[in-house]
Amino acid sequence: MTETASFPHRNLSIDQQVALRTAATHLSREFDGTFGQETIERFLHTSYDQFAGRSTIPNFLPLIAEKFARQRLRALAKVEGHHNDGKPVVLFLCVHNAGRSQIAMGFFQHLAGDGAVAWSGGSEPGFEVNPSAIAAMSERGIDISGEFAKPWTDEIVRAADVVVSMGCGDACPVFPGKRYLDWTLDDPAGKAVDAVRPIRDDIERRVRGLLDELGVPAQH
Repeated sequence: MTETASFPHRNLSIDQQVALRTAATHLSREFDGTFGQETIERFLHTSYDQFAGRSTIPNFLPLIAEKFARQRLRALAKVEGHHNDGKPVVLFLCVHNAGRSQIAMGFFQHLAGDGAVAWSGGSEPGFEVNPSAIAAMSERGIDISGEFAKPWTDEIVRAADVVVSMGCGDACPVFPGKRYLDWTLDDPAGKAVDAVRPIRDDIERRVRGLLDELGVPAQH
């Protein structure tokens, strides 16, 4: 992939150009035989666009774009029948993807291990994950500091078996045939760690209950 061919309208630094070419190479190797180069570059391109206007650390953009493009391509592979390992996929949605949905995804991944897959997204993604949410989860031995606020896309919703809404209201996407759950939870935005702990604990109880319903044994 070249900067001229795939990112013609951006004034990217040399480091960003190199990082994006490297990301395209990684994705091409991972999805070789599943998707062509044009599809991979388009997903990387549009994933970059999702974050370019609101990222506070431009040098991280290629890495974030690669991670999000990988998730989207895995979702598309499931939707199109290229890959299905039988593991249930749960999508946690809230407004900013900075607190509730990140906590839920953190617990789900920690407790499910390799038995299921968790994704998250927001209707109006924020700029960073809530520091109080990060600190509250760290108290439970779960590190969500490397996560980033992101939107959802059609292929991600379509690939999910269960969609859990946590306050995104009418903005949450609705697709026929999906199982939807609505969890009413306080928003941890702007709250100190002391106030986030009860929200965290409520989410953990709900996640454990969902895993039990899905028949996925909790690892911890």
